[in-house]
Amino acid sequence: MYKETLSKDLNKLVSIETAVRLTAKPMTAIGLAAIFLAIVWVAANAITAGAENQGFIVAAGVIGGYMALNIGANDVANNVGPAFGAKSLTMMGALIIAAIFESAGAFIAGGDVVNTISKGIIDPSLMPDTTIFIWAMMSALLAAALWINFATWVGAPVSTTHSIVGGVIGAGIAAAGFGIVNWGIMGKIAISWVISPVLGGIVAALFLAFVKSYIIYQPDKVAAAKRWVPVLVALMAGIFSSYLVMKGLKKVWRPGPETVIALGAMVFAVTWFIVRPLIARRAEGMENRNKSIRTLFHLPLICAAALLSFAHGANDVANAVGPLAAIVSSAETGAVAAQVEIPFWVLFVGAAGITMGLMLFGPKLIRTVGTQITRMNPMRAFCVALSAAITVIIASALGLPVSSTHIAIGAIFGVGFYREWQTARRTHINHGRIRKAPETPSKWDLLPPLEKAQRRKLVRRQHLWTILAAWLITVPLSAVLAGGIFLVLRAFLE
Repeated sequence: MYKETLSKDLNKLVSIETAVRLTAKPMTAIGLAAIFLAIVWVAANAITAGAENQGFIVAAGVIGGYMALNIGANDVANNVGPAFGAKSLTMMGALIIAAIFESAGAFIAGGDVVNTISKGIIDPSLMPDTTIFIWAMMSALLAAALWINFATWVGAPVSTTHSIVGGVIGAGIAAAGFGIVNWGIMGKIAISWVISPVLGGIVAALFLAFVKSYIIYQPDKVAAAKRWVPVLVALMAGIFSSYLVMKGLKKVWRPGPETVIALGAMVFAVTWFIVRPLIARRAEGMENRNKSIRTLFHLPLICAAALLSFAHGANDVANAVGPLAAIVSSAETGAVAAQVEIPFWVLFVGAAGITMGLMLFGPKLIRTVGTQITRMNPMRAFCVALSAAITVIIASALGLPVSSTHIAIGAIFGVGFYREWQTARRTHINHGRIRKAPETPSKWDLLPPLEKAQRRKLVRRQHLWTILAAWLITVPLSAVLAGGIFLVLRAFLE
């Protein structure tokens, strides 16, 4: 017999269980993060027992771990988000690949030496004394971590490099005045705010235009794919080999430009020779449809996500461990050095923190980057990944301090806006064709075709304005926050 009261009670219990589960999930992640920071505190205490200024070192270790958690939660999404949005990777697959290759990049190519001052934006010799320098670096690290944490909470992918740059500027000014900042370098960084996303968007749009013109819009898509997909995959291999040598392995091996170009060309040729028969074999019996052609890009896209993660781990681990290594060195030696060696435990805190942050908090930003800005498929995501590597190489050759985060997000927007422009253009060309009207037309059906194209937005403007606003305020807000933290530390510790 049906018991209405019992059914209502059971539905209430189900609702309560669902609410508890949804509430407990983020609390569990926060709890695990707190346990990680507690382990860092205990380990730093044990490793630095008897060292000078041990309290500063332990506190800095915990702040560095917190910064690493936030880098993993926010910045890593740019590398695997497009592959997830294209359904080349599941969320778990994206997390596993990112975790493995981020850690590998940090340990293999994270480097033994880092600059104590990110990008050389302040002169440490102008610091009044070593203690003030330590307070300034701790303030910069904490301010950057707090800002990235907030940006992750609102769903805005921001540059961790720019966050730490802003923190160093603010703490440096609070400690020694405006003269400590190298405003010339700061001007280059400001220029990169515009150059990075625009260049990334243009390159990604050009690649997508090429793919559509020479593969998608061809009468025989399969034959076109056999001809051009091996070229694109080989180009990706050549570009990424150069990218890894220039960025991901720069602390292990520093070849000249000629060597980098020769290596890229050699990898391109070898990859094309290997991939061409493989693509031809996979394309046999394939339907002449876009959906079939997209499957050829899944594996290259996964490889691109892995290589981007490796290079990111090699480079951006310094955002967490650079200031931390500077604090450890200054606390132990009593002097401020321009460059310092990274102790293994400091590097481990950075790598483990990035991995933990990715696994616990990364899915939110991965979904934002992969699915909520514009719709992805394997070909579009491939163009985004290729654009990210090419743009970094071009900018490095020109000496421009660009942000990999800005480039990747700019590439995603570039792909989306190109699709909007192309949709409007094709609708304008075809708007004179006679179509059978529906029996009960809606308001949308009654609109002229050109106006439909203009209203069809393939990029979500809400995310565009949120991300742009976050980018614009990253450096000044981190600077103000770091300056405030430094003044508080100085007031309580002096």
